[in-house]
Amino acid sequence: MGSSFEVVLRTDRLGRTVSGRAIVQDVSIEVRQGDVLGIVGPSGAGKSSFLRLLNRLDEPTSGTFFLEARDYRQITPRELRRKVGMVMQTAFLFPGTVAENIRFGPDQRGERLEDGRVAELLRQVGLDGFAAHAVDHLSGGEAQRVAFARAVANSPSVLLLDEPTSALDDLAKLQVETVIRDVVRASHLTCLIVTHDREVAARLADRILVLEGGRAKLIGPIREVLNVEATS
Repeated sequence: MGSSFEVVLRTDRLGRTVSGRAIVQDVSIEVRQGDVLGIVGPSGAGKSSFLRLLNRLDEPTSGTFFLEARDYRQITPRELRRKVGMVMQTAFLFPGTVAENIRFGPDQRGERLEDGRVAELLRQVGLDGFAAHAVDHLSGGEAQRVAFARAVANSPSVLLLDEPTSALDDLAKLQVETVIRDVVRASHLTCLIVTHDREVAARLADRILVLEGGRAKLIGPIREVLNVEATS
């Protein structure tokens, strides 16, 4: 898909060191409006750690990042986490109904999400008619789709997806992957997706970032990066 629109997220030598160990080191990237960046690398490469820096679940210890040209240190953590949404490997839903979960973010800002918008979001993720369902009756794949819809409902500037399908069985994985691809592209969302599976990255992303030892080894269009890896 690619994009010539403005840079939404830019990291400048971003890093995090804990007890003398560098977990993320000097990562500098740009992500433009509507881009989908897949982040891959071996276990322990710093993929999830990098994502966690981008909405301050963990604090950077070096470098910085800019969201819509604003240094993250000028944005309150609460505002940042609204603008930089995150979907984890396993869905964390609040007790109650599906609709209550979808409305959570806007409710926190005193905004009421209309029933029609809730229904539209659920239709987009293949859960038409689920608004009144209790979340504790959902399957793993259904719960993950609700978590994704809840993140989208908050109108984020950037959406972070951390291994969003890896905890699911094959059928649910395919369903969630299809939902992510279709909604992200239809809504022109800006996304960073961590996955250990390069095939998933190739299906969902426009570009790919390869991390090794917390450092950016390669970044570029999917085919170019995978071809470089194959011949190196």
